Amino acid sequence: MFIHIGNDNVIRSEDVISIIDRNVITSSSIMEEMMENAAKQKIVVSPVDEAKSVVITNQKIYYSSLSVSTLKKRASMISTISKLDDFSDELE
Repeated sequence: MFIHIGNDNVIRSEDVISIIDRNVITSSSIMEEMMENAAKQKIVVSPVDEAKSVVITNQKIYYSSLSVSTLKKRASMISTISKLDDFSDELE
């Protein structure tokens, strides 16, 4: 399944490692260093200006203009849909 994370980015739900509030990134020197290293490796995607959250995946790190709670709701909808699909397979 896929999740639309804003800024015209759609990622596979199974690739998501973490979704973090951007304020956590800016308040932690370790997290800031991680983001600087990721930027040097050119694995950071999307504009930073309007970012409310950061989505970390297996391959890239995305700044998202959507809040953590919105992304969490989208991810849980995907999980619910997946469970429904799995349940329908058992009925056959």
